[in-house]
Amino acid sequence: QVQLVESGGGSVQAGDSLRLSCSHPGNIAISGMGWYQKAPGKQRELVAFMYSGGAVIYGIAREGRFTISRPNAENTMYLQMNSLKPEDTGVYYCKSSVAGQDYWGQGTQVTVAS
Repeated sequence: QVQLVESGGGSVQAGDSLRLSCSHPGNIAISGMGWYQKAPGKQRELVAFMYSGGAVIYGIAREGRFTISRPNAENTMYLQMNSLKPEDTGVYYCKSSVAGQDYWGQGTQVTVAS
């Protein structure tokens, strides 16, 4: 069973920054990796997703504050989150897509105080 390794969550003040990381184990071709947020009382929603060719999509109100990267197309992905807002609070889940199969991490908590 594939276990994604996530790290980087925490509790910060509004305006602060955090960087999340996610690794997919093994030497395997990944078609895309991304992050999703589950805010309290809301459905899980897209934060950012990067395809293997480099194309990136950002969720609403993320672009300009958040940057997703995957240096050298390795199986580790980063999400740099700047100018954090209280509405960014939630559990952030990493997803990787391999040959049509999606894998999810267990989630990392991000809490932004006003």
